[in-house]
Amino acid sequence: MTGLHADEEPAEHGRFACYLQALEAVAEADEADLVAAVLRDQDVTMADSAVGRHLDRRAAGLLTDPPFTAWARTMTELVADRDFLARRLREWTLLRTIALGKPWVAEDLTSASDWFQRMAATMQIVASPEALGLLAERGRTRRVRNAASRQLRHSDQPK
Repeated sequence: MTGLHADEEPAEHGRFACYLQALEAVAEADEADLVAAVLRDQDVTMADSAVGRHLDRRAAGLLTDPPFTAWARTMTELVADRDFLARRLREWTLLRTIALGKPWVAEDLTSASDWFQRMAATMQIVASPEALGLLAERGRTRRVRNAASRQLRHSDQPK
């Protein structure tokens, strides 16, 4: 781009950066209000992206901790009308279920997104031999099948 305004950044880029910064620093008590405010932004794609990054960061940090359940419930209510964000929260909840060794359904793993399958196959915390075996055999992509196979071989080695 050339001309007088070539260095100007679009307004949504600035808002996105501000949202990410605010979401990273938000107090737990104010998190739901801030997420709701971000989701009211006129640029739905940008708002979803900022909230999606926040959900990924928070979910990863809370994954096996007891507060995850209440947090996920609150966030689910806020993003219920945003298909991508609602699915991402469901998949984080499934990752938690597997990580905690609780019962899960094979179809949930095999029908999950590529993102979920990659996470389940590569996260050290998701060490379920059953889940890894299923993904090694029926993962959607070669990358997932190979990663799950590597994890299985690694977990079989003596420590």
